[in-house]
Amino acid sequence: MENYIDNAVNQFRNLLEEQIARQDKMESNSLPTDFKSLEKIVIGVCTGDGIGPIISADSKRLLEFLLKDEIECGKVELKVIEGLTIENRTAQNKAIPDDVLAEIKSCNVILKGPTTTLKGGSLESANVAMRRELDLYANVRPVCVPEKNIDWTFFRENTEGEYVLGSRGVEIPNKLAFDFKVTTNMGTKRIARTAFEFAKNNGKKNVAIVTKANIMKKTDGKFSEICHEVAKDYPDITADDWYIDIMTANLVNEKIRSDFEVFLLPNLYGDIITDEAAQIQGGVGTAGSANIGDKYAMFEAIHGSAPRMIEQGIGEYANPTSIFKATEMLLNHIGFKAQAERLDKALNICTETEKKVIVTGDKDGATCKEFSDYLMETLSKL
Repeated sequence: MENYIDNAVNQFRNLLEEQIARQDKMESNSLPTDFKSLEKIVIGVCTGDGIGPIISADSKRLLEFLLKDEIECGKVELKVIEGLTIENRTAQNKAIPDDVLAEIKSCNVILKGPTTTLKGGSLESANVAMRRELDLYANVRPVCVPEKNIDWTFFRENTEGEYVLGSRGVEIPNKLAFDFKVTTNMGTKRIARTAFEFAKNNGKKNVAIVTKANIMKKTDGKFSEICHEVAKDYPDITADDWYIDIMTANLVNEKIRSDFEVFLLPNLYGDIITDEAAQIQGGVGTAGSANIGDKYAMFEAIHGSAPRMIEQGIGEYANPTSIFKATEMLLNHIGFKAQAERLDKALNICTETEKKVIVTGDKDGATCKEFSDYLMETLSKL
């Protein structure tokens, strides 16, 4: 038993030193990429696994359609990146194989298909690894349901919390297991600044800071304290504290939920509550997700790789709406706002107004390609 304890203490010391070094590195962060100044913007289409290659193929087709002129003149390049499959990652025992990571880093932005994360074991989530390797600290997820007066934007810290060391906990066999939660000053300051800047620039008057600081006093307590320090620089915006448990109830409380505008959360709580919010919007298949850093950005569907659909032979019936929403967010991020607005309008027509082609995720509905054809036909009329 003493050997287990000594090993655990040494492991924790190494993790502590590593996380202090990560905090120090954040303090020398670079300026955000100015996409207008780039001679060429390289968009990587990372296909993922499960239904990922299916929905990614139509996302690439959509980008080729919307950015036809920019691609032809060399302003934009699309690069397909394969190899992020669970089979390849397991064979190499790496969340992101080295050659795949090099390809990803050769791009300015990534449109990523879903990837499978194994339960248990030591293989880290590809998403967690990518967020860390590219320092994608801001996970941004908008949820909008106009008929219910819902217009929410969630800012989830993306590189810390329970996820940063999620595959590196300590276990004493047949006794106990520890996982670690990490909150740094700089990591919290930068996600808080991002959320409050968004609120200021978009006429929002309220930011809800969501934690469990009454229980997680060190980590969540620090997150709340630093967010309020940042809030002092935005006197026209109200910053309210909420606990995650009551906030999950608030989102389904029709009397008060429309009062919320911007949410600021640590990693795990943001992961959970944005899925709840997406369900209110119409399901996780209806929402896109942005993962933004200073140098890189990655956009993805918020749902998983749906291995069940592949096992049942119905992968072609996967709903691409979520990754199309992510495509819209990507276009906005790199400065093609007209194309993004056009895509948003077409998606609203196809999913809310006309609904001529409906994807159900099963054989009773349309295929991914059939819906994509319908969307591009609608786009061509706008």
